[in-house]
Formats: sequence, C-alpha cells, structure tokens
Amino acid sequence: MATVTFDTLKFVETLKEASIPEPQVKAFSTAVQESHEAADLATKTDLCHEMKELELRIDTRFEHIDIRFEKMHGEMLLLKWMPGLLIASVASLVLKAFFGA
Repeated sequence: MATVTFDTLKFVETLKEASIPEPQVKAFSTAVQESHEAADLATKTDLCHEMKELELRIDTRFEHIDIRFEKMHGEMLLLKWMPGLLIASVASLVLKAFFGA
C-alpha cells in the first residue's frame, strides 16, 4: 500500500493564519502526520493492480470451464448418436430376419 502525502508546511501556515498558538499548531501537525503514516490506505494504482490480478484469475478459471464444456459437448454428441445407431442395428437385424435368406 502507498503512503499518503501530507503537506505539513501548508497545514502549519493555514493554522497560523487562523491565529492558533504555535504549540497547538505543532501538536496538530504532528498528530495528523502520524495518523497518515499509520493509515494503510489503498491507492488507485493498488486497486487497478488487484483488479487485473483478479481478472487474470477469473479468466484462467473460465479457460478450465471451457475445456470441460468442450469435453462434455463431445460426450453428449456421442450419447446422442448411440441410440440412433442402436435402433439402426436392431432394425437391420429385424429386416434380415423377416426378409433375409
């Protein structure tokens, strides 16, 4: 994760312009700076990186699913033709029994 940039000089000048005493200005500045350093914030770059990683993982999973579906499609096609071949075989045996020599 990235750190958040904090302009302490601008912060101090803004507080001084508001007539806040110097010791309080330093205390506020230190407190805000430490809170920013302790924060573990995600940047847009971090989020984009994580999204690309997630998309890659999803694409990889779908490739495996596509391969499985292709295999299943081939098996279903075979199962679709098997009854037809079975009926044709039985029909040829019946026809041979009745009309054969």
